[in-house]
Amino acid sequence: MKLVVLTGAGISAESGLKTFRASDGLWEAHRIDDVATPEGFARDPDLVHAFYDTRRAQAQGVVPNAAHAALARLEAHLTSTDDAGFTLVTQNIDDLHERAGSVRVVHMHGELNSALCSQCGARLPWTGPLGNRPPCPRCGGHTLRPDVVWFGEIPYRMNEIAQAVDECDLFVVVGTSGVVYPAAGFSSMARAAGARTVLLNLEEQDGWARYDEVHLGPASEVVPRWVDDLIGESHT
Repeated sequence: MKLVVLTGAGISAESGLKTFRASDGLWEAHRIDDVATPEGFARDPDLVHAFYDTRRAQAQGVVPNAAHAALARLEAHLTSTDDAGFTLVTQNIDDLHERAGSVRVVHMHGELNSALCSQCGARLPWTGPLGNRPPCPRCGGHTLRPDVVWFGEIPYRMNEIAQAVDECDLFVVVGTSGVVYPAAGFSSMARAAGARTVLLNLEEQDGWARYDEVHLGPASEVVPRWVDDLIGESHT
């Protein structure tokens, strides 16, 4: 069996990280246009750096929850057999999946613990602040920015994701609103290719009928229970 899991902000929210889209249209008291677009960075780089420096520190202060651990356990179970495949595609920019033990993680929207050099294009592991304009270790330019895909930019590794979705037997969505493209279209792509689709979410999505199976509730409760059932089925 080849399985693809797509995770969104809902899984990290249970570890204490705020979701991207709040009901008031703000992200931690900031307009999204100001902190999550190339134009916002050009207007006020100090604001954007301060915003992501704070989020980077916040993410380092939380721990993975039971849903992260369950997905890591599922990956270990599936990849122990030669005929199985597992890909975890996340819209989240934190590293909670990796800290829970997941290995095959694709960060389509970039990573908080990475810096991107606007001058030479290098992507570099980075856990400290960027607001003090440190030099790029590759080219020496003081042109580092958060390695995060902002609105108007192309998500990372899209060809790899599309291939995994097209080839999977089971496609699972965890903790996402299902309204931000291109990720919102993956379930339809998978179903069109013949995969079974599953939604594990706090609440129903618009168009949720496109899923073959729906389990509603907190990710820390729903995901471990679903993983236990799937692993149990694979042993029978």
